[in-house]
Amino acid sequence: MNFSAALRSALKSLSANKLRSMLTMLGIIIGVAAVISMIAVGNGATQRVQEQMKGLGSNVMLVLPGGVSQAGVRLGAQTRQRLTEDDALAITVEIPEVQVAAPTSRTSGQLVAGNTNWGTTIFGVTNDYLEARDWGLGSGRLFDPAELAGSSKVAWIGTTAARELFGEQDPVDQTVRVRGVPMKIIGVLSSKGQNSLGQDQDDVLMMPISTLRNRIWGGDATSRLKRVGAISVKVREGQSMKAVEENIKDLLRQRFKVPVGTEDPFVVRNLTEILQAQEEASRIMTLLLAAVAGISLIIGGIGIMNIMLVSVTERTREIGLRMAVGAREKDILGQFLIEAVTLSMVGGAIGVLTGAFSTWGVSRFTGWQVSMTLDAIVLAVGFSALVGIFFGFYPARRASKLLPIQALRYE
Repeated sequence: MNFSAALRSALKSLSANKLRSMLTMLGIIIGVAAVISMIAVGNGATQRVQEQMKGLGSNVMLVLPGGVSQAGVRLGAQTRQRLTEDDALAITVEIPEVQVAAPTSRTSGQLVAGNTNWGTTIFGVTNDYLEARDWGLGSGRLFDPAELAGSSKVAWIGTTAARELFGEQDPVDQTVRVRGVPMKIIGVLSSKGQNSLGQDQDDVLMMPISTLRNRIWGGDATSRLKRVGAISVKVREGQSMKAVEENIKDLLRQRFKVPVGTEDPFVVRNLTEILQAQEEASRIMTLLLAAVAGISLIIGGIGIMNIMLVSVTERTREIGLRMAVGAREKDILGQFLIEAVTLSMVGGAIGVLTGAFSTWGVSRFTGWQVSMTLDAIVLAVGFSALVGIFFGFYPARRASKLLPIQALRYE
């Protein structure tokens, strides 16, 4: 019996028992759909973390002021404002592995343009901040040295803030007022999207840090000391982030004259390592979800084996008759094996459609980011085929080993 004849015979046998065949395929359908959906959810989570890493910038760490204690109560990070622009300069100059160290300060306020206003986050930065964050300008230009040194009333605006204030108009060369101070927009930042906390990074206005210090904050005592809220440090490619982190701590301890055994008045956060750990956790979770879903495929395979054994028993006389008219062992083996594989493959095809629909449902109704890839579909269908071969081989071999005389006499 050739393959096409064996396939026709297998399909005829399966169609003769439609309900039983459908119930047999149910385990495969659920297993394939579960594998595809779980991998899609896991891949979506991993992609989300990767997007956050791109938004953050590569090889980035953040230096923050430490906390203070009052009457035995620790007030938390950034309550001790000791970092200055000079500390950022020292990190850049004295640690060769550092590509750039950008001082930043931030506040919030209302932007006013004509009859429109919008509340946003306001940053005081230098040009180095864009390099540290791998952030470009969609249009416009950088701050020039005179503007940085002279507290010029110029600014960059994020795409969200620009849209809310100017609609479809080009913001470049437009004027916005920040706490009563007119600021000329000289650049529009390229879009960054949301950060790891779900905050819109494009809802910002950035001005020279000297402008924020002297014109927005009014040049108070803290401003005269050039205090900053954070220092964004970008490490050169190929350098050890951990080693640079220790070098930064050693340098700042020396600058702050921190006694041995005393708590550091600053905090260094390796943001890249945090996100990489999240990405690895997402990958592990994807594998675990796929493994759990794969159990459904194995259960479906057991169902196939059970039904095929029943089928062999029911068709014993048919097998004997086929052997009596010249069918060989490999013909019987092939016929029953094709039936098992057909069950698993048809179940796999239906499972792919079910998995695609359930993946869409997860994205639609939960808002989770999902990513259904061709690799996941091929893996699920290929595994379902292997399940059919593995669990269908024993019943098929058992059928092929029947003796014609005994098979014909079977009641």
